[in-house]
Amino acid sequence: MKAVKFDKNYRKDFITDLRKEVGEYFKTNNLSRYGNLNMSIKTIVMLGLFFGSHAVIISGIAGTSWLFWSLWLIMGIGLAGIGMCIMHDGNHGSYSKNKLINKLMGLTLNLVGGSAKNWRIQHNKLHHTYTNIHEMDPDVSPLPMLRFSPKAKLFTFHKYQHIYAWFFYGLLSFSWATIKEFIQLSKFKKEGHVKNEEYGWLMAEMIFWKIFYYTYMLVLPIIMLDISFSFWFICFFSMHFVAGIILSTIFQTAHVMPECDYPEPNEEGTIENNWAVHQLQTTTNYKSSKLLSWYIGGLDYQIEHHLFPNICHVHYRALSKIVERNAKKHNLPYYCQKNYADAIWEHGKMLYQLGRVA
Repeated sequence: MKAVKFDKNYRKDFITDLRKEVGEYFKTNNLSRYGNLNMSIKTIVMLGLFFGSHAVIISGIAGTSWLFWSLWLIMGIGLAGIGMCIMHDGNHGSYSKNKLINKLMGLTLNLVGGSAKNWRIQHNKLHHTYTNIHEMDPDVSPLPMLRFSPKAKLFTFHKYQHIYAWFFYGLLSFSWATIKEFIQLSKFKKEGHVKNEEYGWLMAEMIFWKIFYYTYMLVLPIIMLDISFSFWFICFFSMHFVAGIILSTIFQTAHVMPECDYPEPNEEGTIENNWAVHQLQTTTNYKSSKLLSWYIGGLDYQIEHHLFPNICHVHYRALSKIVERNAKKHNLPYYCQKNYADAIWEHGKMLYQLGRVA
């Protein structure tokens, strides 16, 4: 991959002042940057929604009725919650100051069909570093059917993407649990993110976790319950579709928005901006209730997350006041939608715009 770097000295005063005030906040309030009791409770709830529902399904208590299918939908809500609230902080190293706990929380992604190592390359290394940079940030360079960047090639069918994109959003976690990660790992090897000597072990590890996942998700229900494969697949797909819709609308409303910028490096491969300012220009928040914010892992505060990914999300609401104040102090943008519904609406408008303007 081509080398891209940022101008560390451009508007350096912003991140210097911000980090100083954030540090003082934790010191003054005698708080840890990591998770707290709230985080522990949330972990129990999200794991309970997923694995508790699965246990009821396997027990046969729910039969094979609408209640049975409904439990799979609840698993989808729990699956998204695990992704946003547990594995996300674990893989960022912000869940706990204990590295082993972070690793275990990160591995919850493997328990529900994904690969923590793959995710850390895509999300931590690429998305967080090269946010909204075409062909560098995988989150704005998805399937050809979806055009998330004005720098991407425009096809005729993109003019309908504001209509059909939502279906593809529902396939997000389903694709991760099936074939996407195998394709992705090979791509990471080709691009140099995975060494040749690591590739075989990582592939074997991924296959092991996929077998584990499908053993308890597919084999156990088929063996222990009187259900057909087709009915199981409907339930399984429904679970992932619910999770996919939740995850996609939460993450895409952070960067594929009308106000967000799509910077390009100059001829020397440099983004003529400080990395922290780049995050402000390419990311947006939205206001939400405390309950919704609790469920989605504080990802309504995406600006704070991108500036401080090593701080647990339970602190983002408090930190947002500090970040917004410093952004205004340095005459920098701080984008925020009125609420989650408005964020989705604006994202839909952006999809419409990207489908027509080259």
